[in-house]
Amino acid sequence: MNRALAVLTLVAYVTLPLGSADYETLVLPTLVVGLVYAAIAIVGFPWVQKRGRALAIAYVCVQLPLGFTLFSLSGAAVGAILLLVVLVCHTVLLLPLPVAFGVAVLIPLIHLPMSPLDGLREGLGTLAVMVFAAVVAELVVREKRARAELAEAHERLRDYAAQAEQLATTQERNRLARDIHDGLGHHLTVVQMMLQAARAVIGTGDTERADGMLAKAQDQSREALAEVRRSVSALREPRSEPLADVLRALADEASAAGVPTGFEVKGTARGTRAEVEESLFRAAQEGLTNVRKHARAKAATVVLDYAVTDRVRLEVRDDGLGLAADSPPGKGFGLVGLRERVAGLGGQVCVDSDEGNGLTLSVEVPG
Repeated sequence: MNRALAVLTLVAYVTLPLGSADYETLVLPTLVVGLVYAAIAIVGFPWVQKRGRALAIAYVCVQLPLGFTLFSLSGAAVGAILLLVVLVCHTVLLLPLPVAFGVAVLIPLIHLPMSPLDGLREGLGTLAVMVFAAVVAELVVREKRARAELAEAHERLRDYAAQAEQLATTQERNRLARDIHDGLGHHLTVVQMMLQAARAVIGTGDTERADGMLAKAQDQSREALAEVRRSVSALREPRSEPLADVLRALADEASAAGVPTGFEVKGTARGTRAEVEESLFRAAQEGLTNVRKHARAKAATVVLDYAVTDRVRLEVRDDGLGLAADSPPGKGFGLVGLRERVAGLGGQVCVDSDEGNGLTLSVEVPG
């Protein structure tokens, strides 16, 4: 807009010597005063625009009387009116809109020396031109401001989109890490226990029992491979089997791996959301894996509790070593991942243990 106003200023200055048909034009004074006015408008305005409001007010106070003088010297030339239009536009860019309208209302007073009828007619025409110029300039300013705000909003939106994408990537990475740990880690732990037991049995010559253990280890390896494929491809299909049946199968696996594990259901089993059942299944996996790896337990129990109407509770208890006094609960990745998974459902995880008196892992989620 500044360039357009500068061009308009030059065009208006060139037309100043033409004057008007009704009044005498003092050419030389007109050109000198017009040159000063145009120089201030073209060079001074961009400088003032970057400064404070005080200089902006000073700019208008200087240009307004110069414009009045130029109008008189040029004999009411059209060029002088155009230069005053430029001043109104500059005022819109520098000062609040009411001030610009005030300047637009003052400018028609240049016609006071005319006869009352001519002055009124010319004054109203000039007023209309100045108000129109102020309105157009304000619309341009608002459009420019709107484009700047829109560009800023687009930039923020791009930043938010990038952050959302990064967050989604992080969440997916954490989900895959939890699934690989909870699923693959569980199956590999069972395989390891089966192979250890098979090696111990081979020394006794009981090949039939050793073969059974190796067959179970092979089944667990197959399950581990299927778990890896599910995690890598991120195809987490809801389990079709009832949760109680899946947990009972987990307890049987733990028993076959050397830790007799019981399973019981309290209350009346009911259907719950797929993500709730998945979290409870993973909690049972993590609990039984820790029992086999660390607890040195003689027995364990898995309890699925539906006694509370809107909550489901899972417990994995063992009679093993429990946690040492200097070993804070939940420091392993598995329990950290479990807490994240359960917290996302609005549930909570609790680890209760006394050294030498076993451990109880409790998970409670809405469902």
